[in-house]
Order: sequence, then C-alpha cells, then structure tokens
Amino acid sequence: MPPAEPETTYQPKHPVSALTSYELRDYRKSLEQALKALPEHAAVRQQLQAKLDSVLTEVEDRARLAHA
Repeated sequence: MPPAEPETTYQPKHPVSALTSYELRDYRKSLEQALKALPEHAAVRQQLQAKLDSVLTEVEDRARLAHA
C-alpha cells in the first residue's frame, strides 16, 4: 500500500476577508490538516501557519464585531 499523501490546501478564490463563514471554516480545517500531516522541519509549515493565523484573526474580528 502506498503511503498516504498529505492533504493539500486549496487557495481560496477571494481574500480571507471576503470569504463566507463556511469558506473560512473549510479553509481553516484544510490548513490545520495540512499542518498536522507535515513534518516539523518542513519549510512550508511557516507559510501555512501564517495563512492559518490570518484566518483565525479574521474569525476573531468577525466574532468581536458581532458581539459589539
């Protein structure tokens, strides 16, 4: 049996700030899965983590605005 390929993330069609809540959720899950599948020393981890951080910031900003 061949080794399982790590899940790849998709590039959203729009900037993070323009994604719907569902798109943000799916993109976040995709990034989290990719990070779990990568070895700690993989160079691409920093790029994926930065993308995940921007998604999490957007989610937090929207939650803060909804509760204001």
